[in-house]
Amino acid sequence: METLPVEETTTSGPPWTTKIAVLLRDGLLPWQELNVTAFLASAVAAAVPELIGRPYEDADGTRYLAMIRQPVLVLTGSAEVLASARTRALERGLPTSLFTADLFATGGDTENRAAVRAVRGADLDLVGIAVHGPKNAVDKVVRGARMHP
Repeated sequence: METLPVEETTTSGPPWTTKIAVLLRDGLLPWQELNVTAFLASAVAAAVPELIGRPYEDADGTRYLAMIRQPVLVLTGSAEVLASARTRALERGLPTSLFTADLFATGGDTENRAAVRAVRGADLDLVGIAVHGPKNAVDKVVRGARMHP
């Protein structure tokens, strides 16, 4: 018999001891914000599979895919805020994903990885990062960012 994680079964309110934050650079076009957010959230889900809940099913018995089982906060900030957040996340050892401006012009996954690999970390033209970790640590990482409007 499958057992559910303790945080899903012990309370009716938000039980999460961790936080997922996506931080987007100011000035992106709406389609870029959505695209970057989707890619970054998928990276967190792939790296931390216990964040995925159970599949959904409607009253007709139609099944739907499982989703991340906790909210994903979407924040915005300047290029400097993103660079600082990247540094703080790495210093804390938090699972971190990134999206650079170069990735808007690549043709797929292999090209994306090559584009990131070609640039030193401090020189990456970040347009988004995502982090997952304890609430307190994530709050410190995204210090200076604001909630997406």
